[in-house]
Amino acid sequence: MVSRQMPSVALDRAEDIHAFQLEAHRTVDWIAWYLEHSETFPVVSRVRPGEIRSQFASEPPDDGVGTRGALEEVRERILPGITHWNSPEFMAYFAISGSPPGILAELVCAAFNVNGMLWETSPAATELEQLTLDWLRQMLGLPQALFGLIYDTASISTLCAVAAARERALPDVRGHGLSGGPQLTLYCSAEAHSVVDKAAMVLGIGHDQVRKVTTDNELRMNPMQLAQMVRADRTAGYLPFCVVATVGTTSTTSIDPVSDIAYVCEESSLWLHVDAAYGGAAAIVPEMRWVLQGCDRADSLCLNPHKWLLTPVDLSVLYTRDPQQLRAAFSLVKPYLETGHDEEVTNLMDYGPQLGRRFRALKLWLVLRAYGVNGLQSVIRRHLQLAAELEEWVQTAPAFELMAPRHFSTVCFRAIPSREAETACEALNRAILNRVNRSGDAYISHTQIQGRYALRVAIGHMWTERNHVERLQELLTEAAAAVT
Repeated sequence: MVSRQMPSVALDRAEDIHAFQLEAHRTVDWIAWYLEHSETFPVVSRVRPGEIRSQFASEPPDDGVGTRGALEEVRERILPGITHWNSPEFMAYFAISGSPPGILAELVCAAFNVNGMLWETSPAATELEQLTLDWLRQMLGLPQALFGLIYDTASISTLCAVAAARERALPDVRGHGLSGGPQLTLYCSAEAHSVVDKAAMVLGIGHDQVRKVTTDNELRMNPMQLAQMVRADRTAGYLPFCVVATVGTTSTTSIDPVSDIAYVCEESSLWLHVDAAYGGAAAIVPEMRWVLQGCDRADSLCLNPHKWLLTPVDLSVLYTRDPQQLRAAFSLVKPYLETGHDEEVTNLMDYGPQLGRRFRALKLWLVLRAYGVNGLQSVIRRHLQLAAELEEWVQTAPAFELMAPRHFSTVCFRAIPSREAETACEALNRAILNRVNRSGDAYISHTQIQGRYALRVAIGHMWTERNHVERLQELLTEAAAAVT
Protein backbone atom coordinates (compact mmCIF):
# COMPACT_ATOMS: atom_id res chain seq x y z
CA MET A 1 0.00 0.00 0.00
CA VAL A 2 1.30 3.44 -0.93
CA SER A 3 1.34 5.80 2.04
CA ARG A 4 0.05 9.31 1.46
CA GLN A 5 1.67 12.15 3.34
CA MET A 6 -0.82 14.55 4.85
CA PRO A 7 -0.34 18.27 4.24
CA SER A 8 1.49 20.18 6.98
CA VAL A 9 -1.51 22.48 7.40
CA ALA A 10 -4.81 20.66 7.79
CA LEU A 11 -7.49 22.41 5.74
CA ASP A 12 -10.12 21.86 8.40
CA ARG A 13 -13.42 23.51 7.53
CA ALA A 14 -14.41 24.51 11.06
CA GLU A 15 -10.95 25.84 11.88
CA ASP A 16 -10.72 27.75 8.61
CA ILE A 17 -14.12 29.37 9.11
CA HIS A 18 -13.30 30.27 12.72
CA ALA A 19 -10.01 31.84 11.60
CA PHE A 20 -11.87 33.67 8.83
CA GLN A 21 -14.35 35.07 11.33
CA LEU A 22 -11.61 36.40 13.60
CA GLU A 23 -9.48 37.86 10.81
CA ALA A 24 -12.45 39.26 8.91
CA HIS A 25 -13.37 41.42 11.90
CA ARG A 26 -9.78 42.60 12.26
CA THR A 27 -9.47 43.22 8.51
CA VAL A 28 -12.72 45.14 8.22
CA ASP A 29 -11.61 47.32 11.12
CA TRP A 30 -8.31 47.92 9.35
CA ILE A 31 -10.07 48.70 6.04
CA ALA A 32 -12.29 51.21 7.83
CA TRP A 33 -9.19 52.81 9.35
CA TYR A 34 -7.51 52.89 5.94
CA LEU A 35 -10.49 54.54 4.26
CA GLU A 36 -10.60 57.17 6.99
CA HIS A 37 -6.84 57.82 6.95
CA SER A 38 -5.89 57.23 3.31
CA GLU A 39 -4.75 60.86 3.08
CA THR A 40 -1.93 60.12 5.54
CA PHE A 41 -0.13 58.06 2.90
CA PRO A 42 1.76 59.55 -0.05
CA VAL A 43 -0.73 59.25 -2.89
CA VAL A 44 1.93 57.90 -5.27
CA SER A 45 3.95 54.94 -4.02
CA ARG A 46 7.59 55.80 -3.38
CA VAL A 47 9.08 52.33 -3.71
CA ARG A 48 11.76 51.62 -6.31
CA PRO A 49 11.29 49.09 -9.15
CA GLY A 50 11.66 45.55 -7.80
CA GLU A 51 11.49 46.64 -4.15
CA ILE A 52 8.22 44.87 -3.33
CA ARG A 53 9.22 41.62 -4.99
CA SER A 54 12.61 41.59 -3.30
CA GLN A 55 10.96 41.31 0.13
CA PHE A 56 9.72 37.80 -0.61
CA ALA A 57 11.46 34.53 -1.32
CA SER A 58 11.73 33.55 -4.96
CA GLU A 59 10.40 30.04 -4.21
CA PRO A 60 6.82 29.30 -3.09
CA PRO A 61 6.48 28.68 0.67
CA ASP A 62 6.42 25.08 1.88
CA ASP A 63 4.58 26.04 5.04
CA GLY A 64 1.95 28.70 5.40
CA VAL A 65 2.03 31.54 7.92
CA GLY A 66 -1.72 31.47 8.46
CA THR A 67 -4.30 34.06 7.50
CA ARG A 68 -3.22 36.52 10.19
CA GLY A 69 0.43 36.28 9.24
CA ALA A 70 -0.32 36.78 5.55
CA LEU A 71 -2.54 39.80 6.24
CA GLU A 72 0.17 41.33 8.39
CA GLU A 73 2.52 41.02 5.43
CA VAL A 74 -0.04 42.85 3.29
CA ARG A 75 0.02 45.78 5.68
CA GLU A 76 3.77 45.77 6.29
CA ARG A 77 5.27 44.78 2.93
CA ILE A 78 2.64 45.34 0.23
CA LEU A 79 0.97 48.56 1.42
CA PRO A 80 4.12 50.66 0.75
CA GLY A 81 3.86 49.64 -2.93
CA ILE A 82 0.28 50.88 -3.29
CA THR A 83 -0.53 54.04 -5.21
CA HIS A 84 -3.70 55.12 -3.46
CA TRP A 85 -6.37 55.31 -6.14
CA ASN A 86 -8.95 55.14 -3.36
CA SER A 87 -7.81 58.44 -1.87
CA PRO A 88 -9.60 61.81 -2.15
CA GLU A 89 -6.24 63.28 -3.18
CA PHE A 90 -5.99 61.05 -6.26
CA MET A 91 -6.80 63.30 -9.22
CA ALA A 92 -4.93 61.60 -12.05
CA TYR A 93 -6.36 59.73 -15.06
CA PHE A 94 -10.02 59.29 -14.02
CA ALA A 95 -10.29 59.24 -10.25
CA ILE A 96 -12.31 56.31 -8.94
CA SER A 97 -14.01 55.33 -5.69
CA GLY A 98 -14.20 51.99 -3.97
CA SER A 99 -17.17 52.96 -1.79
CA PRO A 100 -17.98 51.07 1.44
CA PRO A 101 -21.08 49.38 -0.07
CA GLY A 102 -19.07 48.34 -3.12
CA ILE A 103 -16.24 46.97 -0.98
CA LEU A 104 -18.67 44.90 1.07
CA ALA A 105 -20.28 43.65 -2.14
CA GLU A 106 -16.87 42.41 -3.29
CA LEU A 107 -16.58 40.46 -0.04
CA VAL A 108 -20.02 38.90 -0.43
CA CYS A 109 -19.34 38.17 -4.10
CA ALA A 110 -16.15 36.32 -3.15
CA ALA A 111 -18.04 34.35 -0.51
CA PHE A 112 -20.71 33.25 -2.98
CA ASN A 113 -17.97 32.57 -5.56
CA VAL A 114 -20.50 31.84 -8.30
CA ASN A 115 -19.93 31.56 -12.02
CA GLY A 116 -22.86 33.22 -13.75
CA MET A 117 -22.15 31.74 -17.18
CA LEU A 118 -25.64 30.21 -17.39
CA TRP A 119 -28.89 31.27 -15.77
CA GLU A 120 -29.01 27.89 -14.05
CA THR A 121 -25.50 28.18 -12.57
CA SER A 122 -26.78 31.06 -10.44
CA PRO A 123 -30.15 32.59 -11.36
CA ALA A 124 -29.58 35.61 -9.11
CA ALA A 125 -26.38 36.55 -10.96
CA THR A 126 -28.22 36.76 -14.29
CA GLU A 127 -31.45 38.33 -13.09
CA LEU A 128 -29.82 40.90 -10.82
CA GLU A 129 -27.58 41.96 -13.70
CA GLN A 130 -30.59 42.46 -15.95
CA LEU A 131 -32.49 44.34 -13.24
CA THR A 132 -29.57 46.57 -12.22
CA LEU A 133 -28.72 47.53 -15.79
CA ASP A 134 -32.36 48.39 -16.44
CA TRP A 135 -32.29 50.66 -13.38
CA LEU A 136 -29.13 52.32 -14.72
CA ARG A 137 -30.66 52.66 -18.19
CA GLN A 138 -33.60 54.53 -16.70
CA MET A 139 -31.26 56.76 -14.68
CA LEU A 140 -29.42 57.68 -17.89
CA GLY A 141 -32.60 58.33 -19.89
CA LEU A 142 -31.75 55.71 -22.51
CA PRO A 143 -34.36 53.83 -24.61
CA GLN A 144 -36.24 50.96 -23.00
CA ALA A 145 -35.39 48.52 -25.81
CA LEU A 146 -31.67 48.41 -24.94
CA PHE A 147 -30.13 45.15 -23.77
CA GLY A 148 -27.42 45.50 -21.15
CA LEU A 149 -24.41 43.39 -20.18
CA ILE A 150 -21.59 43.74 -17.67
CA TYR A 151 -17.95 43.20 -18.66
CA ASP A 152 -14.77 44.08 -16.81
CA THR A 153 -13.56 47.23 -18.61
CA ALA A 154 -14.42 49.45 -21.55
CA SER A 155 -11.69 47.70 -23.50
CA ILE A 156 -13.76 44.52 -23.57
CA SER A 157 -17.08 46.37 -23.94
CA THR A 158 -15.73 48.13 -27.03
CA LEU A 159 -14.15 44.94 -28.37
CA CYS A 160 -17.49 43.14 -28.12
CA ALA A 161 -19.37 46.02 -29.75
CA VAL A 162 -16.94 46.08 -32.70
CA ALA A 163 -17.21 42.28 -32.96
CA ALA A 164 -21.00 42.61 -33.26
CA ALA A 165 -20.53 45.27 -35.94
CA ARG A 166 -18.14 42.98 -37.81
CA GLU A 167 -20.66 40.15 -37.57
CA ARG A 168 -23.37 42.31 -39.11
CA ALA A 169 -21.09 43.44 -41.93
CA LEU A 170 -19.78 39.92 -42.66
CA PRO A 171 -22.23 37.28 -41.35
CA ASP A 172 -19.93 34.40 -42.36
CA VAL A 173 -16.88 35.77 -40.56
CA ARG A 174 -17.22 33.50 -37.52
CA GLY A 175 -16.95 30.47 -39.79
CA HIS A 176 -14.70 31.53 -42.65
CA GLY A 177 -12.67 34.28 -40.95
CA LEU A 178 -11.49 37.42 -42.69
CA SER A 179 -9.11 35.74 -45.14
CA GLY A 180 -10.06 36.46 -48.73
CA GLY A 181 -12.90 38.77 -47.78
CA PRO A 182 -13.24 42.53 -48.23
CA GLN A 183 -10.98 44.80 -46.17
CA LEU A 184 -12.99 46.30 -43.32
CA THR A 185 -12.50 49.90 -42.19
CA LEU A 186 -13.28 51.33 -38.75
CA TYR A 187 -13.63 55.03 -37.92
CA CYS A 188 -13.04 57.12 -34.78
CA SER A 189 -11.76 60.58 -33.95
CA ALA A 190 -8.10 61.41 -33.44
CA GLU A 191 -9.00 61.84 -29.75
CA ALA A 192 -10.54 58.37 -29.33
CA HIS A 193 -9.15 55.93 -26.79
CA SER A 194 -6.60 53.33 -27.85
CA VAL A 195 -9.13 50.57 -27.09
CA VAL A 196 -10.55 51.17 -30.58
CA ASP A 197 -7.18 50.41 -32.15
CA LYS A 198 -6.75 47.37 -29.91
CA ALA A 199 -10.17 46.04 -30.90
CA ALA A 200 -9.20 46.31 -34.57
CA MET A 201 -5.94 44.49 -33.90
CA VAL A 202 -7.55 41.67 -31.89
CA LEU A 203 -10.44 41.16 -34.32
CA GLY A 204 -8.21 40.88 -37.39
CA ILE A 205 -9.34 44.17 -38.93
CA GLY A 206 -5.85 45.59 -38.63
CA HIS A 207 -4.52 48.72 -37.04
CA ASP A 208 -3.89 50.25 -40.46
CA GLN A 209 -7.61 50.10 -41.25
CA VAL A 210 -8.58 52.35 -38.30
CA ARG A 211 -9.34 55.72 -39.82
CA LYS A 212 -8.72 58.71 -37.54
CA VAL A 213 -11.16 61.51 -38.30
CA THR A 214 -9.94 65.04 -37.64
CA THR A 215 -11.45 67.16 -34.88
CA ASP A 216 -12.66 70.75 -34.61
CA ASN A 217 -11.36 73.44 -32.26
CA GLU A 218 -13.20 71.76 -29.36
CA LEU A 219 -11.57 68.40 -30.21
CA ARG A 220 -14.82 66.83 -31.48
CA MET A 221 -15.07 64.46 -34.43
CA ASN A 222 -15.81 66.18 -37.74
CA PRO A 223 -18.93 64.45 -39.22
CA MET A 224 -18.40 65.95 -42.68
CA GLN A 225 -14.90 64.52 -42.93
CA LEU A 226 -16.22 61.20 -41.60
CA ALA A 227 -18.71 61.03 -44.47
CA GLN A 228 -15.99 61.92 -46.99
CA MET A 229 -13.65 59.23 -45.64
CA VAL A 230 -16.39 56.59 -45.78
CA ARG A 231 -17.19 57.47 -49.41
CA ALA A 232 -13.50 57.46 -50.36
CA ASP A 233 -12.94 54.05 -48.78
CA ARG A 234 -15.96 52.57 -50.54
CA THR A 235 -14.69 53.90 -53.85
CA ALA A 236 -11.27 52.36 -53.14
CA GLY A 237 -12.84 48.93 -52.55
CA TYR A 238 -12.88 48.85 -48.76
CA LEU A 239 -15.90 47.88 -46.65
CA PRO A 240 -16.66 50.55 -44.00
CA PHE A 241 -18.58 48.89 -41.17
CA CYS A 242 -18.32 50.75 -37.84
CA VAL A 243 -17.87 54.19 -36.27
CA VAL A 244 -16.87 54.78 -32.65
CA ALA A 245 -17.93 58.13 -31.21
CA THR A 246 -16.85 59.32 -27.76
CA VAL A 247 -18.67 61.08 -24.94
CA GLY A 248 -15.83 62.23 -22.72
CA THR A 249 -12.53 61.56 -24.48
CA THR A 250 -9.62 60.40 -22.36
CA SER A 251 -7.38 63.42 -22.77
CA THR A 252 -9.81 66.33 -22.59
CA THR A 253 -13.30 64.79 -22.11
CA SER A 254 -14.53 66.31 -25.37
CA ILE A 255 -17.93 65.19 -26.63
CA ASP A 256 -18.37 64.10 -30.23
CA PRO A 257 -21.54 65.34 -32.03
CA VAL A 258 -23.28 61.98 -31.79
CA SER A 259 -26.50 63.09 -33.51
CA ASP A 260 -24.63 64.22 -36.64
CA ILE A 261 -22.45 61.11 -36.58
CA ALA A 262 -25.57 58.94 -36.26
CA TYR A 263 -26.95 60.53 -39.41
CA VAL A 264 -23.79 59.57 -41.34
CA CYS A 265 -24.00 56.03 -39.98
CA GLU A 266 -27.66 55.67 -40.90
CA GLU A 267 -27.03 56.96 -44.42
CA SER A 268 -24.12 54.55 -44.92
CA SER A 269 -25.44 51.52 -42.96
CA LEU A 270 -22.62 51.64 -40.40
CA TRP A 271 -22.74 50.36 -36.84
CA LEU A 272 -22.45 53.25 -34.37
CA HIS A 273 -20.79 52.52 -31.03
CA VAL A 274 -20.52 55.25 -28.39
CA ASP A 275 -17.69 55.14 -25.87
CA ALA A 276 -19.13 56.96 -22.85
CA ALA A 277 -16.92 55.15 -20.35
CA TYR A 278 -16.32 58.28 -18.28
CA GLY A 279 -18.77 60.94 -19.40
CA GLY A 280 -21.89 58.81 -19.69
CA ALA A 281 -22.41 58.60 -15.92
CA ALA A 282 -22.95 62.37 -15.74
CA ALA A 283 -26.28 61.88 -17.50
CA ILE A 284 -27.88 60.59 -14.29
CA VAL A 285 -27.96 64.29 -13.31
CA PRO A 286 -30.96 65.78 -15.19
CA GLU A 287 -29.15 69.00 -16.10
CA MET A 288 -26.34 66.90 -17.66
CA ARG A 289 -28.63 64.60 -19.67
CA TRP A 290 -27.64 66.53 -22.80
CA VAL A 291 -24.26 64.76 -22.94
CA LEU A 292 -25.98 61.64 -24.30
CA GLN A 293 -27.91 63.52 -26.97
CA GLY A 294 -28.15 61.31 -30.05
CA CYS A 295 -27.05 58.17 -28.20
CA ASP A 296 -30.57 56.76 -28.49
CA ARG A 297 -29.71 56.25 -32.18
CA ALA A 298 -26.51 54.30 -31.48
CA ASP A 299 -26.29 50.54 -31.99
CA SER A 300 -24.27 50.20 -28.81
CA LEU A 301 -22.95 52.30 -25.93
CA CYS A 302 -20.60 51.56 -23.06
CA LEU A 303 -19.94 53.28 -19.75
CA ASN A 304 -17.93 52.40 -16.65
CA PRO A 305 -19.65 52.64 -13.26
CA HIS A 306 -16.22 52.02 -11.75
CA LYS A 307 -15.17 55.48 -12.97
CA TRP A 308 -17.87 57.76 -11.58
CA LEU A 309 -20.59 55.71 -9.87
CA LEU A 310 -18.71 54.65 -6.71
CA THR A 311 -18.29 51.03 -7.84
CA PRO A 312 -14.93 49.31 -7.18
CA VAL A 313 -12.86 48.31 -10.21
CA ASP A 314 -13.75 46.57 -12.40
CA LEU A 315 -17.22 46.97 -13.90
CA SER A 316 -18.10 48.17 -17.40
CA VAL A 317 -21.57 48.18 -18.95
CA LEU A 318 -22.42 47.65 -22.61
CA TYR A 319 -25.89 48.48 -23.94
CA THR A 320 -27.01 47.45 -27.41
CA ARG A 321 -30.24 47.62 -29.34
CA ASP A 322 -29.19 44.56 -31.37
CA PRO A 323 -28.35 41.82 -28.84
CA GLN A 324 -28.96 39.10 -31.41
CA GLN A 325 -26.03 40.43 -33.44
CA LEU A 326 -23.85 40.33 -30.35
CA ARG A 327 -25.03 36.79 -29.63
CA ALA A 328 -24.32 35.74 -33.20
CA ALA A 329 -20.74 36.96 -32.80
CA PHE A 330 -20.01 34.89 -29.69
CA SER A 331 -22.53 32.14 -28.95
CA LEU A 332 -21.10 28.61 -29.10
CA VAL A 333 -22.97 26.12 -26.92
CA LYS A 334 -21.45 22.71 -26.28
CA PRO A 335 -23.69 19.83 -25.13
CA TYR A 336 -22.29 19.99 -21.60
CA LEU A 337 -23.55 23.59 -21.32
CA GLU A 338 -27.13 22.86 -22.35
CA THR A 339 -29.83 23.09 -19.68
CA GLY A 340 -33.56 22.59 -19.53
CA HIS A 341 -34.17 26.35 -19.23
CA ASP A 342 -32.31 27.59 -22.31
CA GLU A 343 -35.46 28.46 -24.28
CA GLU A 344 -36.91 30.67 -21.54
CA VAL A 345 -33.91 32.45 -20.01
CA THR A 346 -30.88 34.52 -20.99
CA ASN A 347 -27.51 32.81 -20.68
CA LEU A 348 -24.99 35.64 -20.43
CA MET A 349 -22.10 33.47 -21.62
CA ASP A 350 -23.57 33.80 -25.14
CA TYR A 351 -22.81 37.52 -25.36
CA GLY A 352 -19.05 37.75 -24.96
CA PRO A 353 -15.75 35.91 -25.35
CA GLN A 354 -15.50 34.66 -21.77
CA LEU A 355 -17.36 31.65 -20.42
CA GLY A 356 -16.84 32.36 -16.72
CA ARG A 357 -18.62 35.43 -15.36
CA ARG A 358 -18.14 37.00 -11.93
CA PHE A 359 -21.14 38.28 -10.03
CA ARG A 360 -20.13 41.89 -10.76
CA ALA A 361 -23.74 43.07 -10.81
CA LEU A 362 -23.87 42.67 -7.03
CA LYS A 363 -21.42 45.58 -6.65
CA LEU A 364 -23.41 48.01 -8.77
CA TRP A 365 -26.74 46.87 -7.33
CA LEU A 366 -25.55 47.35 -3.76
CA VAL A 367 -24.17 50.82 -4.54
CA LEU A 368 -27.45 51.86 -6.20
CA ARG A 369 -29.48 50.35 -3.37
CA ALA A 370 -27.34 51.95 -0.65
CA TYR A 371 -27.06 55.50 -2.03
CA GLY A 372 -30.05 55.74 -4.35
CA VAL A 373 -30.27 58.01 -7.36
CA ASN A 374 -30.28 61.17 -5.22
CA GLY A 375 -27.08 60.19 -3.41
CA LEU A 376 -25.18 59.49 -6.63
CA GLN A 377 -26.46 62.67 -8.23
CA SER A 378 -25.20 64.73 -5.28
CA VAL A 379 -21.69 63.26 -5.64
CA ILE A 380 -21.51 64.06 -9.36
CA ARG A 381 -22.88 67.56 -8.81
CA ARG A 382 -20.20 68.23 -6.17
CA HIS A 383 -17.46 67.04 -8.51
CA LEU A 384 -18.76 69.26 -11.30
CA GLN A 385 -18.81 72.25 -8.94
CA LEU A 386 -15.27 71.61 -7.68
CA ALA A 387 -14.01 71.29 -11.25
CA ALA A 388 -15.75 74.54 -12.20
CA GLU A 389 -14.01 76.28 -9.29
CA LEU A 390 -10.64 74.85 -10.33
CA GLU A 391 -11.26 75.97 -13.91
CA GLU A 392 -12.04 79.50 -12.69
CA TRP A 393 -8.82 79.49 -10.62
CA VAL A 394 -6.79 78.48 -13.69
CA GLN A 395 -8.35 81.25 -15.76
CA THR A 396 -7.54 83.89 -13.16
CA ALA A 397 -4.09 82.63 -12.09
CA PRO A 398 -1.45 84.60 -14.03
CA ALA A 399 0.92 81.62 -14.24
CA PHE A 400 -1.53 79.18 -15.88
CA GLU A 401 -3.79 78.90 -18.90
CA LEU A 402 -6.72 76.61 -19.77
CA MET A 403 -5.95 74.11 -22.56
CA ALA A 404 -9.39 72.67 -23.40
CA PRO A 405 -13.06 73.29 -22.65
CA ARG A 406 -14.31 71.66 -19.44
CA HIS A 407 -17.44 69.53 -19.85
CA PHE A 408 -17.30 67.28 -16.79
CA SER A 409 -15.02 67.22 -13.74
CA THR A 410 -11.68 67.10 -15.60
CA VAL A 411 -9.61 70.25 -16.14
CA CYS A 412 -6.70 70.49 -18.61
CA PHE A 413 -4.29 73.41 -18.29
CA ARG A 414 -0.62 74.32 -18.23
CA ALA A 415 1.82 76.79 -16.75
CA ILE A 416 3.08 79.39 -19.21
CA PRO A 417 6.60 80.83 -19.05
CA SER A 418 6.94 84.51 -19.86
CA ARG A 419 8.97 84.21 -23.08
CA GLU A 420 9.92 80.66 -23.98
CA ALA A 421 9.61 78.22 -26.85
CA GLU A 422 7.12 75.33 -26.75
CA THR A 423 9.85 72.85 -25.80
CA ALA A 424 10.74 74.92 -22.76
CA CYS A 425 7.04 75.12 -21.85
CA GLU A 426 6.81 71.33 -21.88
CA ALA A 427 9.89 70.99 -19.69
CA LEU A 428 8.43 73.50 -17.24
CA ASN A 429 5.15 71.63 -16.93
CA ARG A 430 6.84 68.26 -16.60
CA ALA A 431 8.83 69.69 -13.71
CA ILE A 432 5.65 71.04 -12.10
CA LEU A 433 3.92 67.67 -12.48
CA ASN A 434 6.83 65.80 -10.90
CA ARG A 435 7.09 68.26 -8.03
CA VAL A 436 3.37 68.09 -7.23
CA ASN A 437 3.30 64.28 -7.37
CA ARG A 438 6.46 63.93 -5.26
CA SER A 439 4.83 66.02 -2.53
CA GLY A 440 2.64 63.05 -1.60
CA ASP A 441 -0.34 65.39 -1.12
CA ALA A 442 -1.84 64.95 -4.59
CA TYR A 443 -1.52 62.92 -7.76
CA ILE A 444 -2.28 64.46 -11.15
CA SER A 445 -1.53 63.28 -14.69
CA HIS A 446 -0.67 64.83 -18.05
CA THR A 447 -1.68 64.58 -21.68
CA GLN A 448 -0.92 65.95 -25.12
CA ILE A 449 -3.46 68.35 -26.61
CA GLN A 450 -2.82 69.06 -30.30
CA GLY A 451 0.85 68.40 -29.74
CA ARG A 452 1.16 70.52 -26.61
CA TYR A 453 1.94 69.12 -23.15
CA ALA A 454 -0.82 69.76 -20.60
CA LEU A 455 -1.47 69.07 -16.94
CA ARG A 456 -4.66 67.17 -16.24
CA VAL A 457 -6.74 67.06 -13.05
CA ALA A 458 -9.68 64.63 -12.78
CA ILE A 459 -11.92 65.11 -9.75
CA GLY A 460 -13.90 61.93 -9.17
CA HIS A 461 -13.38 60.41 -5.73
CA MET A 462 -16.47 60.34 -3.56
CA TRP A 463 -14.68 62.04 -0.65
CA THR A 464 -12.77 64.71 -2.55
CA GLU A 465 -13.76 68.06 -1.06
CA ARG A 466 -12.92 71.73 -1.57
CA ASN A 467 -9.97 71.59 0.84
CA HIS A 468 -8.28 68.93 -1.32
CA VAL A 469 -8.66 71.06 -4.46
CA GLU A 470 -7.43 74.16 -2.64
CA ARG A 471 -4.39 72.24 -1.42
CA LEU A 472 -3.71 71.19 -5.02
CA GLN A 473 -3.86 74.83 -6.09
CA GLU A 474 -1.27 75.67 -3.43
CA LEU A 475 0.98 72.88 -4.65
CA LEU A 476 0.68 74.02 -8.25
CA THR A 477 1.45 77.63 -7.35
CA GLU A 478 4.45 76.62 -5.23
CA ALA A 479 5.75 74.26 -7.91
CA ALA A 480 5.40 76.84 -10.68
CA ALA A 481 7.29 79.40 -8.62
CA ALA A 482 10.01 76.89 -7.68
CA VAL A 483 10.80 75.62 -11.18
CA THR A 484 10.38 78.81 -13.21
